[in-house]
Amino acid sequence: MSALVEVGTQAPSGHPWFGNHRMATPALPPATIRRMLDHEIRDTGWPYQRLLPAAPIVLPRASYAELFQVTAALLDLVRRTALETATSTEGRLAAYRMPESEHQLFMADQFLEERYADCVTRPDIVIGPNGPQFLEFNVSGALGGPVEVRSRLAVWRDLYADDQGRVPFSSQDPFAVRTEMFRGLCAELGVAPRVAVLGSARDQGGLTRYFDMQTEYFASRGLTARFFEPEDLYQAWDCPPHLRYRVGLRDFTIPDWLELGIDTAPVQDALDHGCLLVGTQTSTFLSSKLTMGLLSEGRPWMSAAEQALVDRYLPWTRVLSHRFTHRGDRKVDLVGYAVDNRESLVLKASIGMSGKQVAIGRETDPAEWETAVIAAAEAGTSIVQDFVSPRTCRLSLAADGADEPHDADIAPVLGPLLFGGRPAGMLARFFGDGTTGIVTVHGTHSSDNCVVAV
Repeated sequence: MSALVEVGTQAPSGHPWFGNHRMATPALPPATIRRMLDHEIRDTGWPYQRLLPAAPIVLPRASYAELFQVTAALLDLVRRTALETATSTEGRLAAYRMPESEHQLFMADQFLEERYADCVTRPDIVIGPNGPQFLEFNVSGALGGPVEVRSRLAVWRDLYADDQGRVPFSSQDPFAVRTEMFRGLCAELGVAPRVAVLGSARDQGGLTRYFDMQTEYFASRGLTARFFEPEDLYQAWDCPPHLRYRVGLRDFTIPDWLELGIDTAPVQDALDHGCLLVGTQTSTFLSSKLTMGLLSEGRPWMSAAEQALVDRYLPWTRVLSHRFTHRGDRKVDLVGYAVDNRESLVLKASIGMSGKQVAIGRETDPAEWETAVIAAAEAGTSIVQDFVSPRTCRLSLAADGADEPHDADIAPVLGPLLFGGRPAGMLARFFGDGTTGIVTVHGTHSSDNCVVAV
């Protein structure tokens, strides 16, 4: 039997961009597939999911490549847009009106801060009526995806491999690409290939497997690697020179650690003693949704081709304040336009995770929406963005307790990973019952999968 199955008649909300094939479901009970998926991602803080995939999501090779190509191009524009807001870190903190909690963990060397801010990125993309639409950019060493994609991919490779170990699809291994990024980074800086992985088991339910998987892979590829809790981080620099860790992965966020009561002072000490942790704190400006608003509105330095790229792949997005802007060839009062067009817009705070600080207009009471829009305009730290009605693809699912897998039309949020500008696999999150909305595994209990090319 062929590994690919023709989908046939697309659902009314489908899109040809997804192609017309899906992977054939392995001839195994759903419970077996679920057990394999759960085993690979065990003890990493990943929550229970009632609906798990029974096969990988498949894209035509051209569609798969398009997302990485456009991500790289847009990331360059995002970086340039963020850095041009001011000539210094202090100026950008003021321009973005960053909360006081983000006024920390910068390196003294601003060149290094800016040079290595975009090492790790994953945009959130949905497929709208006109193809891919980039809803936001996550630029951070702590973003979700590497462990999840590698864990899911390991299962699909086991289930679909032939006698020679070949699989009927292709996907980059995020751990392999990230390892080469760090190897190149160490060579570029002229330091020993030693990588610190900075995080906390307190952020993983007290378990360390999430970090151990990463350090063990680095070690298996010739890099010395160690997981550091913040309290132990002084050992990365307060030691003989040949034992120091000059580069590392910053696998945490300031809001998460503040919520857990974890002190960030040891991190600042390490930075002050020359440890480069990627992505640097400057990545916060790249991740800010205000940057998406500035880019969507257009920058004076953009070429016609760059403007066309933005117009094609970014939904209309504006930094919300009491001002006028353009909608097509019309000049509109932004706040009035946002209030009057509630059902076609989304309101997002500049920084936030797991779908927090997001209001979908069509799902919000009109009076509440108007109040929220006016308050956001006064603060100047939110955007309004066109709501993109997501299109669907077909996927086989393994429900907990079911005797057989079942097919469903899902509207995935796609997340191509880029490490050091190189494609590193693709995450997908979705609701298995076909619903849409704010899609996050931890926040709204969605399902996840990896995406492969055929």
